[in-house]
Amino acid sequence: MDLQTKEHGNVTEDFKTYRTLGGWIEKPADLQPPLEGHTNADVVIVGAGFAGLCAALELARHRVKVVVLEREFCGYGASSRNAGYLAGGQGLKYDRFLKRAGHEKARQIVRFYEDGVSFAEGKFAEHGIDCDYNQSGLIRAGIDPSQEARVRDDMRISAELGCPSEYLDQAEMRARGIPPAFLFGSYVSNGGTLDPGKYVLGLRRAALQAGVTIHENTPLLSYTEGPTVKVRTPRGSVSAPVMILATNAYTPQLGPLADKVVPLRLSAMETEPLSPVQLAALGWHRREGITTMHWVMESHRLTARNTLVVTTKRLRYPFGSQTPDVPEHAQHRALRMALHDRFPPLKGIAIRRSWSGYISYADDGLPVIGTTGADRNIYYAAGCSGHGVGTQGMVGHMLAGKICGIENPLLAMLMQHIPPLTLPEPLRWFALNGALKVASRLDERSNRKARAA
Repeated sequence: MDLQTKEHGNVTEDFKTYRTLGGWIEKPADLQPPLEGHTNADVVIVGAGFAGLCAALELARHRVKVVVLEREFCGYGASSRNAGYLAGGQGLKYDRFLKRAGHEKARQIVRFYEDGVSFAEGKFAEHGIDCDYNQSGLIRAGIDPSQEARVRDDMRISAELGCPSEYLDQAEMRARGIPPAFLFGSYVSNGGTLDPGKYVLGLRRAALQAGVTIHENTPLLSYTEGPTVKVRTPRGSVSAPVMILATNAYTPQLGPLADKVVPLRLSAMETEPLSPVQLAALGWHRREGITTMHWVMESHRLTARNTLVVTTKRLRYPFGSQTPDVPEHAQHRALRMALHDRFPPLKGIAIRRSWSGYISYADDGLPVIGTTGADRNIYYAAGCSGHGVGTQGMVGHMLAGKICGIENPLLAMLMQHIPPLTLPEPLRWFALNGALKVASRLDERSNRKARAA
């Protein structure tokens, strides 16, 4: 297979491998019926990803009548489109929030991300979810000597904020079996990699077993605020005193957070399974998930099915915070280039599938959690910024606890945080994509230096 995407008329190889579902999930065989007619609940949750399902589970534990509405099926969105990294504080963009938040609040934020790892691990055990979790720890790696100073600076700040890591020089990276394109890095033992599709479907199974009512293929059309929130869907409606919008990157389209959170589109690519010979030659025996020190990071990991998944590389903001589900050929070409740059022995390996998805992002990189409506009875959670595998479920759990009268100091701190406002369109589109383009150019400079080394 050539390094560049092969064109065949208007049909590209990327198009042939692209799927509109995330790469980790298939539509459930027991799809839950769409909402028909009117029903009442104590809490209505819109969105059935990590946050929505964990909120539903906690509410059900308190014997609260909860109805979950999902536009497609549980896990359809970001919960099954990510790379499957269960990560704590490593890799956070400290420079985006440290000065604004202050040192003490920043420590609490890092603790929030660290706690997210333990929360998810607890869910695996509590509900018997086998999601191929590899508690290997994670590595943030440099691919060019010029990135070493940033690795060490991030390690220093991370340690000050409560997330210590271990520096691995080139010899130590090779001793661990890390592929040679990754020259050095910082290692944290907390967290690892998993199959996020199996995780979210495990939460779905647990919620159904707990008696949670889930309506799939049920998009939210509109809702009316008031002491009782009324939610309208194509063929029915729900009335409840409380609503949770667990819609992540889709939340701006619903009205709330339109000036605070934006959806950013990222892409992923998965190879065909590596042969035993290829795996042996690759090394990488512990299969640590690797992210890079690019301004827009790459991520590289092996899966339990012995495929290699490469993600991110480039980001794009869609005008008007829309979330179209179409192939991103430029992003997929960049991913293919990254795959061959980091793993030259695998040049020519076939691509099994590629996909794209949306993360929600606030300008300071921090979660956006709070309430809206005149009666403050509409809760929302977004802004996971690509770090939501552990934290989004924990946020849903904590919001459910608050609804049941359980106060959590960490949640209170996050709800008090005021995110920066976004620019209006079209300035937002120009500013965000302009900044992302500059980041890509800086990253390509590092890539050219690494290729020439």
